[in-house]
Amino acid sequence: ERAAGVYHREARSGKYRLTFAEAEAVCEYEGGHLATYQQLEAARKIGFHVCAAGWMAKGRVGYPIVKAGANCGFGKTGIVDYGIRLNRSERWDAYCYNPNGKECGGVFTDSKHVFKSPGYPKEYENEQVCYWHIRVRYGQRIHLQFLEFDVEDDTACLADFLEIYDSYDDINGFVGR
Repeated sequence: ERAAGVYHREARSGKYRLTFAEAEAVCEYEGGHLATYQQLEAARKIGFHVCAAGWMAKGRVGYPIVKAGANCGFGKTGIVDYGIRLNRSERWDAYCYNPNGKECGGVFTDSKHVFKSPGYPKEYENEQVCYWHIRVRYGQRIHLQFLEFDVEDDTACLADFLEIYDSYDDINGFVGR
């Protein structure tokens, strides 16, 4: 999910549970800060797409849309911008920016590609987030094969997880975690 240093965060208790102060604290805890509108737009331009409104710097709320969909983004692409919120107690997710975060993720269109976490075979770093897009032509299928897969033991899948979507639509495209 990390694109150009930008990534999305929810509260541990779920979606849309962070006040502005809590969103700032989440990003700072991970060594970053709330992303600016410009940072979110730069990430969107290289494929960062999340269908969830979140806090940005200066109390702004919005989310990045790469591909227009009926269920997300009102059929438009770009940053869906709710503007600067006067009520900082409203609850949203957060968009963080960590300039020191290790880049990982990308867009793949090759017929075969092997990807791995940064530093493999060593363990990935704490708070590592990766966001991979695998794009194929209409009618083609994607086959995922895991040669090695080791995550932290957490039955709730909150600490470490892999989520798969079969489209950019984060609502109807969700396959599983």
